Amino acid sequence: MTMFRRDYLYGLGATIGSIALQSLLSRDGQAQESGKPLDAKSPHHPPRARRCIFLTMEGGPSHIDTFDPKPRLGELHLQEFNRKDEKASAMASGRRYYVESPFSFRQVGQSGAWMCDRWKHLPDVADELCFYRGLQAESVNHPTALYHINCGNRFGGDPAVGAWVNYGLGTINDNLPGFVVLPELSYPQGGPANWGSGFLPAQYQATALRPEGSPILNLSPPEGISKTHQRANLDLLSQLNRRHMTDHPQADLLGARLDSYELAFRMQGDVKQVLDLGQEDARTLDDYGINETHTAKFGRKCLFARRLIESGVRFVQLYAGTWDSHDYIAKAHGQLISAVDRPIAALIADMRKRGLLEDTLIVWCGEFGRSPDNGVRGGIAYGRDHNAQAMNVWLAGGGVRSGHTIGATDELGATAVECVHPIRDLHVTLLHLLGLDDNRLTFYHAGRFKQLSQFGGKVIEELLA
Repeated sequence: MTMFRRDYLYGLGATIGSIALQSLLSRDGQAQESGKPLDAKSPHHPPRARRCIFLTMEGGPSHIDTFDPKPRLGELHLQEFNRKDEKASAMASGRRYYVESPFSFRQVGQSGAWMCDRWKHLPDVADELCFYRGLQAESVNHPTALYHINCGNRFGGDPAVGAWVNYGLGTINDNLPGFVVLPELSYPQGGPANWGSGFLPAQYQATALRPEGSPILNLSPPEGISKTHQRANLDLLSQLNRRHMTDHPQADLLGARLDSYELAFRMQGDVKQVLDLGQEDARTLDDYGINETHTAKFGRKCLFARRLIESGVRFVQLYAGTWDSHDYIAKAHGQLISAVDRPIAALIADMRKRGLLEDTLIVWCGEFGRSPDNGVRGGIAYGRDHNAQAMNVWLAGGGVRSGHTIGATDELGATAVECVHPIRDLHVTLLHLLGLDDNRLTFYHAGRFKQLSQFGGKVIEELLA
């Protein structure tokens, strides 16, 4: 009987029980450190934001074809790339050619922000955005670059940004996970390590919601099983487990894990309510694009994000992919922009209307930018290669300079040349906005105190309001 209960517990897998188990695992780790449960913690300094939504455009969106126009490329289009005068892209091989953007650009909002013409809805919230053109990555390979933007370490195994935030600030709602990720059906390169807890206690990792069907398996009890039945079953199970604990008092860790049943029972009400989009009115569903085939998937994620944040989840990460447009960039990027444009604009407008944007930080980025040069197939199938030297990020919400464009790239979009910073400085800035000091947010592991930035960084002051 004992082994059966233990095997059942460890076999909870991708169900609601696994979320509860993650929470209890973290409480174990916290109790070992301080003897206190995992409650909300005081920030290091007054925060500008209390929570974060991280919009990850997996695959590397092209800054040149979204928010950073380069007219010079129109003059050089399909001319052979001169390697003696300019640096070719990091993936250069064979004959290379300059590639102009297939999209036209215009300035939008009172801020005059530049956007390509495929953004139809984002211009409506342009003055909420702070564009940053000075960021540089350190890798042009998708797995290492994704690990870097997500975890601060190109080689994986370290805690994700959301895990660090959860560790530093604690949870707001005891009945919900503190860090939730909404991935694509096909996970990004590098897999779940992109949102793992690394060397931090296990609960700080993200809970991944399923992109299709029920977001969480076994969210509702089987047919014919009422709350009364569940309560009676849990009470009986608790009696048996406590008897076992009396006979084996050294198994305190198992006892903590068995408490996850109780947390899962409590979560059934809160989680089910938060993820029920049927509670939203028809206008809201339409605004997020949930009724349109090409926007429904990401619209659903954006609306989930708002509801999760509204209910006390600290950090929500959304994935949209793949932006790896080596060929046919007009078609590929055009479709990708169209899929996320309306949902993102609706999310920002909805957050503003509900009074949530003021203390919620929203971040939009990929793992790197793209090159001004590429190979050409048949004269029409041109796209762009990976480029770590120039990438576009925008931020919105708590504490950022809305309605501004910070930094710049050169006339070809090949490299950042103004207000240039590495990814670790972006991470330090995000933590700062959330009230956390990267140099104080550390965890002792493998003989030293570790931090998100790896070895320190500085706040990008130009991004702060």
